[in-house]
Amino acid sequence: MAGSLRIAVLAKQVPLHDDLCLDSDGRLRREGRPLEMNPYCRRAVAKGVETARATGGACTVYTLGPPAAAEVLREAIAWGADDGVLITDPVLAGSDTLATARALAAALRRDGPYDLVVAGLGSVDADTGQVAPQVAELLDLPLLTGVRDLTVEGRTLHARCERDDGHMTAWTRVPAVISVAERSCDPCKVPQDRRAGDDRITVLTSADLGPGPWGAVGSPTRVDEVLTAAPRRAGVRLSGSVERQVRKAVALLAASGALSRPASFPGPGAATLAPPGGTGVAGGVVTVLAETGRERVTRELLSAAAALGADRTVLLCGRRPDPHTAWSWGADEVVVTRPEAEDLATAAALLLADAGTGTVLAPGTTWGREAAARLAARLGAGLVGDAETLETADGRLVCWKSTAAGLARVSVHSPVQLATVRPGVLPVLPPRAAGAAPITTAHVEARGRVTVSERVAEDDPADLAAARVVVGVGQGVDPERYAELKPLLDVLDAELAATRKVTDRGWLPRSRQIGITGRAVAPALYVLLGASGKNTHMSGVRRAGFVLAVNPDPHAPVFSCADAGVVADWAEAVPALVGELRSLTG
Repeated sequence: MAGSLRIAVLAKQVPLHDDLCLDSDGRLRREGRPLEMNPYCRRAVAKGVETARATGGACTVYTLGPPAAAEVLREAIAWGADDGVLITDPVLAGSDTLATARALAAALRRDGPYDLVVAGLGSVDADTGQVAPQVAELLDLPLLTGVRDLTVEGRTLHARCERDDGHMTAWTRVPAVISVAERSCDPCKVPQDRRAGDDRITVLTSADLGPGPWGAVGSPTRVDEVLTAAPRRAGVRLSGSVERQVRKAVALLAASGALSRPASFPGPGAATLAPPGGTGVAGGVVTVLAETGRERVTRELLSAAAALGADRTVLLCGRRPDPHTAWSWGADEVVVTRPEAEDLATAAALLLADAGTGTVLAPGTTWGREAAARLAARLGAGLVGDAETLETADGRLVCWKSTAAGLARVSVHSPVQLATVRPGVLPVLPPRAAGAAPITTAHVEARGRVTVSERVAEDDPADLAAARVVVGVGQGVDPERYAELKPLLDVLDAELAATRKVTDRGWLPRSRQIGITGRAVAPALYVLLGASGKNTHMSGVRRAGFVLAVNPDPHAPVFSCADAGVVADWAEAVPALVGELRSLTG
């Protein structure tokens, strides 16, 4: 192995995962709460230290936050990092992802150059996954996201990366930025006294970074409101024998009408696809970034553009579609360019340069997060990650999204406004009348900095997004007994999903994970078995028509956020459910 690597790791401090909440201004509440290193960042630190040692290099950890965030650096140094940099200043308070990325990029330029910048895949408080691709764009570096396995050969990185539907194998040259998957390595976690690292911590203020603007002033997105209340559910916790509870639960389900509803059904007053002519969004033009092979989510985004009242909807994609199909889905025109996220972001920037305003929607997938984050960093535009509801107010894009503490209303205050949208949470509107969208080509020079040698699809996320019924399992269901769930899945024609703890253990693919750090779904019915029902999971089924929970603990929090709750072991309840549902459906 030739050459040592100088490595920078980006780490974040958050309140303990079970104690996450937001203040009314949308910032994480830290005072009086136990704090820890973000779980994703623990893998980044471990991978950064491991790679530095393997190459004979050095590892420096950076964190941005209040003075208390120095504890993150102490733990990293105790784990084996050479030193740490604390970026702290009251001026930096209120930074959104772009302002955070700008501050981190400025510090890296000041202290660099670095061969490799390592970040976690996301953060447990919001998990937008935007900072790493924005730092990559600001430093003009290639990016590999969701790195599960990493091999360094001289100045070349070979990686196996997790994707939404499986994995890909790719390589790039350093310098580069990577984000590491949660299962990439054991986490950095040092329980003992960590004060010995104080002499190796450098403190930077905004004055050290340059003129800015920094913090809230330099943030093009703003949290306007936070709703901490759980979604309104009937909260009926049943009692009695398992058979009696199940009979009552199925009766409540039947009375709700959920079984006759489609998945992702439009609510009252939903928009319809129509020819151009709306006035909802600033500039009147909505550009949809389409990921190749993700037709379902592309249709959701085109439907969302119609709901926003777009004057014109432009579909920007990497593969030439049928013009009649594109029109029926809601595209008024199509622009075809290279499919790679970085190249498509370049094409989008060129399209938006002349107009100066506009709204951009991208899928909340691995590909979409990189494309939208790079575009936002390039344009200095506001980007809301993982939006679940889109609105307009005075020509501004306004999004509602899940956080660890509840729902947050985030508005965008920049000429170009961006959002990534969680797949599966918005309805697909009926096709519009016959027509054909004109198709043009945007020629951009391929960067070609990341070479993909293999793509493997292990699952189809569209199956879960489009499912009318979803059955979720927690760690209370033994994976060796999943076969016992088949009769329930069959009678409901349901897809199987899971909590984060299940996918962390590798019991089901990560693409089946529901919650803040997973997917959101909007089925007519969601059945949850053997899970406590924490908000971080239940936020992913906020739009479900009816929620039925099964848990043996009568005090489990899931019963307060379900429409009907059966207090029983899943193994007893499932056969009874199958019998009742067969009787109901014939």
